[in-house]
Amino acid sequence: MNDQKIIDLFWQRQTTAITETARKYGSYCHHIAYNILANQQDAEECVNDTWLRLWNAIPPQRPAILRAFLGKITRNLSLNRLSVQQACKRGSGEVPLVLHELEDCTGKWDDTAMEREEIVASINRFLYQSTDKERVLFIRRYWYLDPISHIAQHYQLTESNVSTILYRMRLRLRKQLMEEDLL
Repeated sequence: MNDQKIIDLFWQRQTTAITETARKYGSYCHHIAYNILANQQDAEECVNDTWLRLWNAIPPQRPAILRAFLGKITRNLSLNRLSVQQACKRGSGEVPLVLHELEDCTGKWDDTAMEREEIVASINRFLYQSTDKERVLFIRRYWYLDPISHIAQHYQLTESNVSTILYRMRLRLRKQLMEEDLL
């Protein structure tokens, strides 16, 4: 079933919308949750919470890209669960490591809504200007929180190559943010 039909089912308050969403995007959401939490049961609970959150969000929202909408919900729920558990060693240590990598690149920002929008726009411009390969590696690492070893294996690269590409991207991103007075 295509995404528009699934969204229409949510708008009609048909419970089959959840079933169809789970069938189409269950493994995608589980992958996101498991990468963050590194625990099968916690990941399953987050995915189930995703379906509830989606049910409550549609309507009134009508997402343009259902997959991205689900990914964002799952990621946020998983990060919130991780934060509540206060377990830095969970998530195979990837969450603190990824956040540390990005902090080295971006520094610390004041958390105002306007500044967040400017930063997001700048990062989007940066990714748009990057090669497809760079963009995919960056998103896999910093959005999906994939370990470098998994990224390297999936794209048939060495871990050193992936690390170097990401390091150079962070340097370029930092330079761009500084040029735009966002750092």
